[in-house]
Amino acid sequence: MSLCSALWTRHAAAGGARRLRGVPPPPGPVRSAGGADGERREAAGPPPYAAARIGSFFQERPVLKNPFLEDALLRGYLRRHLPQQTSWAELSAFGERVAGEVDGWGRECEVTPPRLVHFDPWGRRVDRIVTSSAWKRMKDLSAQEGLVAIGYERSFGEWSRVYQMSKLFIFSPSSGLYTCPLAMTDGAAKVIQASGVSWPVEEAFSRLTARQPERFWTSGQWMTERQGGSDVGSGTETVAVPQTDGSYQLHGFKWFTSATDADMALTLAREQDGSGATAPGSRGLSLFYVEVSRGEDGRLKGIEVQRLKDKLGTRQMPTAELLLAGLPAHRLSEKGRGVASIANMLTITRIHNSLSRDYASRRSAFGKLLKDHPLHLQTLARMEVETRGAFLLVMDVCRLLGREESGVATRRDAHLLRLLTPVAKLYTGKQAVAVVSEGLESFGGQGYMEDTGLPALLRDAQVLSIWEGTTNVLSLDVLRCVARSSGTVLHAYFSHAKRRRVFPPWGRRWCELDLCPVATRRARGCYDVGAAALDAALVYDRPAEAEGSPTHRDLT
Repeated sequence: MSLCSALWTRHAAAGGARRLRGVPPPPGPVRSAGGADGERREAAGPPPYAAARIGSFFQERPVLKNPFLEDALLRGYLRRHLPQQTSWAELSAFGERVAGEVDGWGRECEVTPPRLVHFDPWGRRVDRIVTSSAWKRMKDLSAQEGLVAIGYERSFGEWSRVYQMSKLFIFSPSSGLYTCPLAMTDGAAKVIQASGVSWPVEEAFSRLTARQPERFWTSGQWMTERQGGSDVGSGTETVAVPQTDGSYQLHGFKWFTSATDADMALTLAREQDGSGATAPGSRGLSLFYVEVSRGEDGRLKGIEVQRLKDKLGTRQMPTAELLLAGLPAHRLSEKGRGVASIANMLTITRIHNSLSRDYASRRSAFGKLLKDHPLHLQTLARMEVETRGAFLLVMDVCRLLGREESGVATRRDAHLLRLLTPVAKLYTGKQAVAVVSEGLESFGGQGYMEDTGLPALLRDAQVLSIWEGTTNVLSLDVLRCVARSSGTVLHAYFSHAKRRRVFPPWGRRWCELDLCPVATRRARGCYDVGAAALDAALVYDRPAEAEGSPTHRDLT
């Protein structure tokens, strides 16, 4: 969601032409005494192209204004729901800071990605991840602005999560992707809070929710192994060896660890019994808390960083392959309840995951401004509708989360939160890629140039439909939610939608969208009993096996 909205905030371009100043006119011919016949001849000057003018038109760079004051959608939402509580002055001041300095930091994070230093100058292995100074300033800013703390201080009661998401909405497009470690930090704090804030994680919780930069910690998330992805039940091979003092040592290989420069992490592992055996599947997994620390020799304790991942996008954030070799850890969940314990983290991180106009009013093409071309304006309107719909969906999920955390949620609220969290992540993740791609196209050739910073938006958006569950996984999660509640969550959704039904002009445009193409195609006969066989025949170039299905020859 937030990456979609970036095109309306961070990259709203203040275009227009300006004349190149200070360029002297091209020199005229130079006369000099000529050749042997004594005639005066024109001396050969520089080649014509060397002093040629390069044209008078220069497009202005994109300029970011205060993203809070410029966002009528955000301010309108807060005005309707938080008229007495929201500190508009604080949000406006934060918007000024984002526009004035943070946006530049975000660009520095993009052009100065992290690097891994395996050895110090004397040959000692240190595995030190070096990040830009801007990345470190983002961490300090996050503490000062309470971008995690707001959700736990609850100064705004049940609306605290909405207020927190409002600040993140302002921050995200300029954050250089620092919202990613913040999402995992928020998720870790939520898991610790749900499991009981006591030793050995009491200190960690206070640091994850601190506002003092010198105390503030971020958390990583080390779940994915070589077999990978969302099937952690069969894909986790890391083992936890019990120690005599009640702690554990972890041994294994983590193939994808996000925010590897964090101060701590939550991770899954299989606890060994007295004979060294482990239980298979999800029932054998427990959730562990680890701190990232170094010994007196400067080496990481129990960790070897194999390499940084070379990713399509999100290059600002260090992501690494880690070998865990006796990493000290503490079990955070009940034994065998690791997957259930990360549910709170998934709720938080999926909500975080869910987070051109001016350019069209200044850029001319074919004799008139882009905004005066009906087809271009239609494209902008469709993008705006997508953005507004996604914004309201995410904010409603944040509202439900705040009600749950404040103890005022009804049973219907709980059902809605469970249903809408994966739905919001699914839709906004897909929307981000499509809308950002359309936005880059609206910039023309400049949208394809790396030095504008625009292509990074598209690369970074692609992670949203992958991280914390692909759309297929999220779809199954929704079906599981429906089945386990015997359909109660759907009744809660329908009654909620009817009660809140409002159709302003853009709402009518939203209703014209096909929000459930599966149902539409099923009505057209595209989904039936033989569909899987037909798909297999098409994909694997083999005859269809379903009874009554068309043959391979029919398909080709």
